[in-house]
Amino acid sequence: MADSASQLALYNSALLLCGSRALVSLTENREPRYLLDTAWNDGAVDGCLEEGQWYFAMRTVQLDFDPAVQPTFGYRYAFDKPADWVLTAAVCEEEYFRVPLTRYFDEAGFWYADLQTIYVRFVSNDPNYGGALSRWPRSFYDLVAARLARKISFKISQDEATLKRIMDAEKAAKIQAKNRSHMADPTQFPAQGSWTRARQRFLNRRDGGNTSGNLIG
Repeated sequence: MADSASQLALYNSALLLCGSRALVSLTENREPRYLLDTAWNDGAVDGCLEEGQWYFAMRTVQLDFDPAVQPTFGYRYAFDKPADWVLTAAVCEEEYFRVPLTRYFDEAGFWYADLQTIYVRFVSNDPNYGGALSRWPRSFYDLVAARLARKISFKISQDEATLKRIMDAEKAAKIQAKNRSHMADPTQFPAQGSWTRARQRFLNRRDGGNTSGNLIG
């Protein structure tokens, strides 16, 4: 998921928050390294990715239904969730994400719908998306470091004051990371509803297809 140099730097950022000595390598025979490995392998990064719709971790895919899965009732088609899926951002009927798909189920590792093809944007932990430390903005890096520090701090220090300080740092880092991520998002326009689209088609028929906005055809 991460190159060793970047992971070592992240570990040492977490240890700095804990007030513990830095690691020399990812193979150093010290308890803090074992604790950090446990927290890392226990999904600390995925937990942070689940906290928001991070632009640097966003992936868009076209999915065709899985013919091997045949629902017995309800929606007719099942779609496998990608292995790198962490959090759904949008499910739409078309590739430009202007028409949201509102009739679907999310259940047991599948999406179910009555369309044979759907389009999904999601937070990904793939090494080319959210799993790439080199793509993380500093604010998200700080959030992950604080999360790792919180998971190991009491075991290292046995000090509730240190744990409280790290929890406060994690809370502040989460707010900062979310604010930065929202600033990076492009301007969003609400998707047109079916009533609006139908009304526009009706008006276009009445004015002979004129879309200039003039009152005179």
